[in-house]
Amino acid sequence: MDEELRSLTERLRAEAGGGPEFDRLAATEDPDALAAVLTEPGQPLWARELAAFRLGVAGDRRAFESLVLLLNHRDPPRCASAAHALARLGDPRTARAAAALATNELRVAYALHPVRLLVELRAPESVPALITTLERRLRPHDPYRRVALACVEGLGALGDARARPVLTQALAHPALAQAAVRALGRIPGQQGRGQPDSSRT
Repeated sequence: MDEELRSLTERLRAEAGGGPEFDRLAATEDPDALAAVLTEPGQPLWARELAAFRLGVAGDRRAFESLVLLLNHRDPPRCASAAHALARLGDPRTARAAAALATNELRVAYALHPVRLLVELRAPESVPALITTLERRLRPHDPYRRVALACVEGLGALGDARARPVLTQALAHPALAQAAVRALGRIPGQQGRGQPDSSRT
């Protein structure tokens, strides 16, 4: 069993209290039965999450809407599982949805996993969304340092020169400076500098 599926199954079995309904949903190989859980009224959250995850990793796009909702959930393990499934779903709408969640200031407390998903997807939306999110996190006394750090690290992993200005700004923030140095070093043409070139105006 995939390690992510194993972890999710153990977590949701405890949440569901076990029982035959959980075992049936965890064991079924019928994608239509899983998809029905996503549309039937009255289904518990654990059942919807399990069905959406299993469909998502199988590439069944009927899971898309449910996984996007879970990606922005207040419970981090649900967000992480949804991101894992969305990265494997292969739906062209995924990057756009993740970018919208990452840049939504009303939901910034839950932006960590959308940011990480954007890095994994390496989609056209990824770099602009991470730049926008990081720019907002560089405001004085911003409390979302984990989101900011994920953006810095992600922009370094993506290695896009468009990120150079915002990463240079991040050097002035002690909590981000070390990661920003590393990220700048991964951008083509930036190796060996680590700090902005003071000779340039």
